[in-house]
Amino acid sequence: MEKRMIRCTYDQLEELDAFYDKVTEHLENTINYPIWRRGEYPGRESIKEAIAKGTQYMCVIDGKAVGAFVLNTEPGGDYDAGDWSVQLVEGEYLIIHTLAVLPELGGKGIGGHMVRYCVERAKEEGYKAVRLDVVPGNTPARHLYEKEGFTFAGEKDLRRGYDDIPTFMLYELNF
Repeated sequence: MEKRMIRCTYDQLEELDAFYDKVTEHLENTINYPIWRRGEYPGRESIKEAIAKGTQYMCVIDGKAVGAFVLNTEPGGDYDAGDWSVQLVEGEYLIIHTLAVLPELGGKGIGGHMVRYCVERAKEEGYKAVRLDVVPGNTPARHLYEKEGFTFAGEKDLRRGYDDIPTFMLYELNF
């Protein structure tokens, strides 16, 4: 099974929308670790916005989306609040958002493959780090990032205005 990473265009909008819908439906019916909302986030509008900015990616096996994520420089909150081991300004690091794998393919290395791709892209493009945030109860994501070498940089209020997610756990991987 060869995994291919592609930067998405509007040609993949329907497939990505169906992909995230399947993921969020599964989360709502089991344990919604990231507290995503089906049809809202990640949803069609956030996918369209990421495609327009050239920051939406998809992991494909045999022509089918098996994973997806956004990779950009936009924290979408107060990343200055983090207990970062290296002080960087916005734009010196890339941020992973909405990383997901098809539920039936969890534990097959797809998430790790996507994370390593993000790290390699950041290095190739001259960034100094990759950072991200995780909902505190999202144990699977925390384990994935820690396994890939990310270190904890504090649990902080990123001032995003979510009543049900008052704090986020921050992670970093510096180069």
